[in-house]
Amino acid sequence: MLSAVKDLLEILDLEQLEVNLFRGRSPQVGWQRVFGGQVIGQALVAATRTVEKRAVHSLHAYFILPGDPKVPIIYQVDRIRDGGSFTTRGVKAIQHGRVIFSMSASYHRDEKGFSHQAPMPDVPGPEQLPNEQDVKERVLPMMPDPVRKYYERERPIELRPVEYARYISREHRDPKFNVWIRATSKLPDDPAIHQCVLAYASDMTLLDSALIPHGRTVFAKDIQAASLDHALWFHRPFRADDWLLYAQDAPNAENALGLSRGLIYSRDGTLVASVAQEGLIRERREQS
Repeated sequence: MLSAVKDLLEILDLEQLEVNLFRGRSPQVGWQRVFGGQVIGQALVAATRTVEKRAVHSLHAYFILPGDPKVPIIYQVDRIRDGGSFTTRGVKAIQHGRVIFSMSASYHRDEKGFSHQAPMPDVPGPEQLPNEQDVKERVLPMMPDPVRKYYERERPIELRPVEYARYISREHRDPKFNVWIRATSKLPDDPAIHQCVLAYASDMTLLDSALIPHGRTVFAKDIQAASLDHALWFHRPFRADDWLLYAQDAPNAENALGLSRGLIYSRDGTLVASVAQEGLIRERREQS
């Protein structure tokens, strides 16, 4: 197992302080604030550890304050409801005595019912796209410094963007972005771990899709970007260490806010999850 995946699993393995109280830490990699996907993943771990024999089917979260990576995050779980079919949990993430993040999560017992799904986009498979080594040799030299530094470090989630050319040009494109994602090492078989890892990964590229029509990326120095809310629905079983297609679009941007959506498919075209997020995409202006 690669050290980056091992570190991710350790970050998701929260310390239990009390019945409904957990403590998580952040990787010490020099970031100025905690990655939003980490907080989503840790909050989902905290909620799931208070639920038995049911899988999460949806979560809705708000990022309230930037997280401080230098100090632990306390997760307080509220057992809102334990019903016959559904279980509801609320989670607050706390640092320095203030709530930095809040989330509601709903769990559902297995139940038969109607079934249909949106078809997967027809895009090249991950094997047809530049791999990590190809990107480092052919693409990284042309990428902006922040993007290059991100791709150069060892990461727990491998990304293979279909439209990776957007990172090396400022061309205005349709607000659609497809990227294959997977954990870089095999994960334990516990389905809850795969859900938490996908929750972590679901925040990695989504907000960036709102800048595609404007020829920009969240890595640009003159862009201030931050996730504001995040909703995730789990539809069907999957493995986060197998390739998943994250098909994203951004139907709206206005008032320095961008709305992005994503459908996540397994290799065989099965829709396994849906995501929606609104975030800040503010253009920094030089002060006179």
